[in-house]
Amino acid sequence: MRLTIFWERMADHFGEAYADSFARDHVMAELGGRTVHEALAAGWEAKDVWRGVCTAVGVPPDKR
Repeated sequence: MRLTIFWERMADHFGEAYADSFARDHVMAELGGRTVHEALAAGWEAKDVWRGVCTAVGVPPDKR
């Protein structure tokens, strides 16, 4: 998954204004105790980060 697609999905689920805030502030066990930005900076693949977000916040299957 490209980062542009990842950020489009984040904006679609959380809203344009809240997606980046969530990505900076929300620490998730599914990302090894990291935020989205920390996981991406640590080299995680965007698809794996998206899967972690989906699991953590209950993104509906049709949006995954």
